[in-house]
Amino acid sequence: MLKKVLIVEDETDLVKLLKYNLEKEGFKVNYATDGTVALAEARRDPPDLVILDLMLPGLDGLEVCRQLRRNEKFVRTPVLILSARSEEADRVVGLELGADDYVTKPFSTREVIARVRALLRRNEPAAPPRLRIHRGDIVIDPTAHSVYVAGRSVELSALEFRLLHYLASHPGMVFSRDQLLDNVWGNDRTVTPRSVDVYIRRIREKVEPKPQEPAYVQTIHGVGYRFATNGEES
Repeated sequence: MLKKVLIVEDETDLVKLLKYNLEKEGFKVNYATDGTVALAEARRDPPDLVILDLMLPGLDGLEVCRQLRRNEKFVRTPVLILSARSEEADRVVGLELGADDYVTKPFSTREVIARVRALLRRNEPAAPPRLRIHRGDIVIDPTAHSVYVAGRSVELSALEFRLLHYLASHPGMVFSRDQLLDNVWGNDRTVTPRSVDVYIRRIREKVEPKPQEPAYVQTIHGVGYRFATNGEES
């Protein structure tokens, strides 16, 4: 089955260029030129990945990303942001709102297609150990790709799940940002070491009782991150 890509971009020439090259690579492509239409199009024909411009008429790209992530149906849908803004602060804002990758304009279509393929590969369920992991109030089930905190289901994106699962699978071990990038993102990585902080913050907001005082995903200053050793595997 063809993977579906939704392009959200108001520059007509750029839409045509991306659409042509993605279709040539075997993707089904839909597009929208403003944020409101994009959300309606996503609901009508749910995409496997969204390419999202930030500067849109009406509803901007950041708000589109925010609303997609609030919808259970699109929590795990990869979002690739396109933007003329190249500052690290802009990248961080996009990642904090739930984007998975960030490409600055101008860009090559080959790079965009490579990143699309990488994001789709990451989004495919891996084959982790089938054992459920119990850590305190957290239960991670790799088979069902689900996380429960105190009995409550928590929705994580594919990358958030992989990062949490990796840390929880190695309780007490401290990993640097670069080590986490190598082991979770792998060779497809296009994010910077500092982007790991954004994903850690997003995970904490979803699984920690007090995100500002994390009991599970802990920071070891000057080194990296570790998962607390409480709980056991079953």
